[in-house]
Amino acid sequence: MKGAKILIVDDEPQILRVLRPALTASGYDVVGAATATEALGALRDGMPDLVILDLGLPDMDGKEALRKMRVLTNRPIIVLSARDRESEKVMALDLGADDYIEKPFGMDELLARMRAALRHAKSAAEPERIRIDGLTIDIGKRLVQKRGETLKLTPKEFDLLVFLARRAGRPVSHREILKAVWGPAHENDSQYLRVFVGQLRGKIEDDPANPRLLTTEPGVGYRCCDNA
Repeated sequence: MKGAKILIVDDEPQILRVLRPALTASGYDVVGAATATEALGALRDGMPDLVILDLGLPDMDGKEALRKMRVLTNRPIIVLSARDRESEKVMALDLGADDYIEKPFGMDELLARMRAALRHAKSAAEPERIRIDGLTIDIGKRLVQKRGETLKLTPKEFDLLVFLARRAGRPVSHREILKAVWGPAHENDSQYLRVFVGQLRGKIEDDPANPRLLTTEPGVGYRCCDNA
């Protein structure tokens, strides 16, 4: 999405020095903020198309900043942080981050994650049909076809697939999936989710033992492939 406005929220000047020329060369309009206060002000004033957020900010915990950002905008937020604990990743995703990338990071990977996030934010309306690598999901008819052949999914398998497909390209935490598909009472039943993911893989994957469509994000949850 050429010309998209990117807000980088990081108090390390070297990060901005690295990111600004790389993103500018890729056609993005880059704005920097060194504090959460500056970032929230920028969101109120300019509403960037995507936010890259560091969790280690000098004036506010990054997770609290993320929570406040989500009140102001539904634009994609990618967390870029040196905090590598699984609990930090899960909490950031549960608070509304669209993706989480650890420092140090590869520029090609960051650009790919940005492109995916911007694609999914381009249309405010959710599509009636989703197509992913040979699968066609007709949401209105609750019908899934694989290369033209109709698959027999249970209602919960269908809901699970749609929930993940609508978030294709981004990691989704166990808790986020369970809360959305089964309700808040089941948000800690990760073993329950693993059973359903296994069943779903058995129906949609060419090789369920080596899944390509629905992959595991270790310590976090799952990611539906994105080849749009």
